[in-house]
Formats: sequence, structure tokens, C-alpha cells
Amino acid sequence: MRFSIIIPVFNRPGEVDELLASLTGQTVSDFEVIVVEDGSSVSCEDVVAGYEDRLDVHYFMKPNSGPGQSRNYGVERAQGDYVLILDSDVVLPDMYISEVSKELDADPCDAFGGPDRAHPDFTRMQKAINYGMTSFFTTGGIRGGKKKLDKFYPRSFNMGVKREVYLSLGGFSEMRFGEDIDFSTRIFKAGHSCRLFPEAWVWHKRRTNLKRFFKQVHNSGIARINLTLRHPGTLKLVHLLPTLFTVVCAVLLIGEVFCLWSMAPLVLFALIIFIDASIKEKSMGVGLRAIAAAFVQLVGYGTGFIRSWWRRMVLKKPEFEAFKKNFYK
Repeated sequence: MRFSIIIPVFNRPGEVDELLASLTGQTVSDFEVIVVEDGSSVSCEDVVAGYEDRLDVHYFMKPNSGPGQSRNYGVERAQGDYVLILDSDVVLPDMYISEVSKELDADPCDAFGGPDRAHPDFTRMQKAINYGMTSFFTTGGIRGGKKKLDKFYPRSFNMGVKREVYLSLGGFSEMRFGEDIDFSTRIFKAGHSCRLFPEAWVWHKRRTNLKRFFKQVHNSGIARINLTLRHPGTLKLVHLLPTLFTVVCAVLLIGEVFCLWSMAPLVLFALIIFIDASIKEKSMGVGLRAIAAAFVQLVGYGTGFIRSWWRRMVLKKPEFEAFKKNFYK
């Protein structure tokens, strides 16, 4: 068997249903599916059972330990030469596994990943949040989605690894957030090859409202400092841009008390976002929501980064003690 698809899930039976449905339409069938229920209170066992006559699917329930450890649990029970790691909130186009196979046949590698897109049926807010996470104007490029000179670090929503490489590295660490970048970094450090498969993309639903989106990107900012301390030298200028944006916003808002024109840069930035998002999504409604999503994405990440920098680097708190309530419940 060539592929084992690993899906960790926590209280998302509806999304698992959509993902499994998309797997039934794949043009390549040489794969198994392993669904790992991570201590959910709302089980997807019945949903998975409904696909047993159409997919080689296996369901496991375990106590809650976070997505990384649940992926490890699934890989330990996998049979494929490659493991494909997917988040439960993605949906696959019919050609997904075919595109992965084509890339591996043309140029084999040890690890890989693909980009994500917004489905036409997503809500306008979901499309706006997708824009915020992928746009050049919001540093979305650090996620990867186009071939570039820098290394490509696969993300856990759409990631593939040779099973033997995965097991040799011990899989994902105990980190609750940023664990995919930690794993990708360890893949590179061990000397394994890793690249982007640009046509092996997925539809990624992400968060459905700005409050949840803020929490997600805030935790990403926190994780960046944790990753920097685990892997010195990995912090890049682009990782600092949301923090700089956050500081500039604070300064300009204070300056508004004395001069209304101090808000001009933020207004110009909002206008750029509105025009770019409206054109790309062919919707001014998405464009308006994208303004809010862009500010949430940058300020959420920036405040998380600053908060983590203070607790980890100034107060010298250990990783697990500094953010117990966020990640390590």
C-alpha cells in the first residue's frame, strides 16, 4: 500500500463526514484512512462506520493528548509507504492523491506538503479569513503555496512523510501548537529532502468567525517564540512583521489623539486589502470582511509573539509552564 491518510479529530463529526466523502471520489485508490478520535465528547464513530463499504477506513478512540500525539498514534498503526497528514477541516479535490503520486513518481522525496484554497461554497467570512492567511499583504506567504528560494516547511493540514522517516524522527513532539513547524524543522535537520507539491492542494475551512481566528493566530505568535528557543536560528525577519505592525498600530492609535492624519497609513492599508481581496474573490462583501481578517491576523499573531517573548525570554518561564491554559490542559 502506498498511502496511509491520518486524520486526528476532536468534536468534528460533520467535518470528518465531508472529508471522508471527498476521499471516496479520488481517482487513485491505493490508500487506507486512519481516523483517530482524540478524546472527543461528540464522537464521529458512526460517521466513519458509514464509509466502511466505500473506503479502507479504520477508527480509533484514545484519551485527549492533542493533534500531534494523535497523529503519532495513527502512524504507529499505518501500513502505507507514505503517511498523508490531514486536518479534519479540509476537503480534497478528486485529483489530490493522483497529484501526490505524480510528484513522487517524477521526483521522489522524504517529505512534502501542499497549499490550501477557499472553496466557492465557503461563507464570505471563511473566504476573508482564508485571504488573511494566504495574502502577500498579511505575510501569508510564510505558510508557503508557491515555489520559492527558501525552504518549504509543510503544515499539518496538508503534509506527507515517508513512514520510515516519520518513525525514525519520533513523529510530532508534545507541543500543542507549532508542532508541525517543529516536525518540519527536524526533518530538515536530519538531512531529509522536503519540497512543495503545488498542485496537491486542499480546500481548508479554517475558522468560521473572527474570535476563533484571533485565538488561532495569537497561539501561532506564541508558538513562534517556543520554536525559536527549540531551534535557534530559525527566526526570520518575516516572522517579526506582524509584531512590528502591531506596535505601529498602537503608536498610530495613540497619535490619533493629537493628529487625525496619523491614521492615514492604516486607512491606506485597509484600502489595499479591500481592493485586492475584492478582486481575487470577486466580492466586495469578502473584501470588507478581509479588512477585519487582515487586522486580526496581524495583530493576533503580533500580540501572541510579544506575550510569549515576555514570558519565555524575559521572565524565563519554561515552555509548558508559561502557557498551560493555552496549550497544555
